[in-house]
Amino acid sequence: MSVMHMDMREFGAGIAQLINKENLSRSKAKDMFVQVLMNQQPDLQQGAFLSALTAKGETAEEIAGSWEAIYELDTVKVNPDISGDLVENSGTGMDSMKTFNISTAAAIIAAAGGVTMAKHGSRAITSSCGTIDLLEELGIEMECEADLVKNSIEKAGIGIFNGMSSKVHPQALGRILSQIAFGTTLNIAASLANPAAPKYAVRGVYDRELVLPVAEVMKEIGFKRAIVLFGMDGTGPKGMDEASTIGETYIAELKENGEIIQYTLTPEEFGINRPDKKELSPYGNRRDEALRLLSILSGKGTQACTDIVCLNAGLILYIFNKTQSIKDGFCLAGEIIRTNRGIDKLQEWVEAQNADPSQGLKKLNSLLETV
Repeated sequence: MSVMHMDMREFGAGIAQLINKENLSRSKAKDMFVQVLMNQQPDLQQGAFLSALTAKGETAEEIAGSWEAIYELDTVKVNPDISGDLVENSGTGMDSMKTFNISTAAAIIAAAGGVTMAKHGSRAITSSCGTIDLLEELGIEMECEADLVKNSIEKAGIGIFNGMSSKVHPQALGRILSQIAFGTTLNIAASLANPAAPKYAVRGVYDRELVLPVAEVMKEIGFKRAIVLFGMDGTGPKGMDEASTIGETYIAELKENGEIIQYTLTPEEFGINRPDKKELSPYGNRRDEALRLLSILSGKGTQACTDIVCLNAGLILYIFNKTQSIKDGFCLAGEIIRTNRGIDKLQEWVEAQNADPSQGLKKLNSLLETV
């Protein structure tokens, strides 16, 4: 990819356009993101650009342009040798309500249900335990080459790329994301830049207004089927980048025929009693979060934690046509937990995504003994 240079004045003119609430074309957004990724503008200009674009509100074309820059310029590519398609689930982070790591448990359950998962996550920025931190605690190797993740996807049916690692995004993403503690277009675009390029996905966003635009972006960049969602906290404007059991969940679903439909879910549709949101709060340290995940997968988790994990796993099972409805997916997720298939899948994953499987399994089994 050839990199076009912009001087400070030209880049600044693009920022002024955003401040004036004028949208950028996909190509202009891509060019400006390239400047950020290549660190070719002063830090103040880079921060102003990300802030102005976020404050204006991103269009589908602007998000697609930023994704294109990251995927072409700063993403290692792999092509797992599997039958069928790959699926990912992730959130953008930076949501206003902090919860325990729901998406990781949901992905393991979905993989145990026969969905081949290619995840793409990050370390904690605004919390104490991100997806990468949690899985590292469970014994999965996180500072590895992308080919080891490819091997894990092929052997265990699940793997995760470390979005903060220079072995996955060699140019800039780790540098930039580690310096930003609020949600920007970069969080959305970066989460889409998965080295394995899955075509099915469940994706949470940090703002209700992003649900439809991100679904439109995913259609534009080649996803076959996807759900984009934002879950409410039940008491006000705050929410989470997960399907919620304490409030409504707003969804945009990309169908295989290219149609995008919008709808809402309520906990009551699944027979879920709305819990106190404190029951979904993070503990604040890696070991306790790892033990909570293992408790859920072992069928020993609290009702509140188990319900929200099953709901989010159910969405993955549904989007990949493992079930005919989201409710059926929710029920299947519960059955996977009851038959201990989630724990079995996690053990397979630790063994596959590890240069030294024995050390990873030793770490995991030590935790399992305390659950």
